[in-house]
Amino acid sequence: MENRKRTSTNYQNEQQLNRCPVSFTLSMIGGRWKAAIIWKLSKGPQRFGQLREKVGGVSDRMLAKQLKEMQEDGLIARWAYAEVPRRVEYALTEKGKSLEPVLQSVLKWGLEHMEHEVVTDHQK
Repeated sequence: MENRKRTSTNYQNEQQLNRCPVSFTLSMIGGRWKAAIIWKLSKGPQRFGQLREKVGGVSDRMLAKQLKEMQEDGLIARWAYAEVPRRVEYALTEKGKSLEPVLQSVLKWGLEHMEHEVVTDHQK
């Protein structure tokens, strides 16, 4: 997470939200790319370029930022191999793997409700 001054409103709001288990979980997988990255890594370790291709649409800068945040949160592990060219792989930690059922539930809910929402939006 970002370093904020303890007296800032944003810091205080973060502290309050992180007392709620639902808000805490969503903060771990929130954003546009984290859930997709976790989903792709649930299939096994991936190199940076593989993740970029499989996630699709994410910039190198944003992918690197999201991977770093998830590594700091203990959701993924990063291995750098002393090879030429350099090889770096990412994989889910046990903590990251424990999110798989959460994402399965989110996927199921989305499949059940997405089509209805799209139709409803177009009817307006």
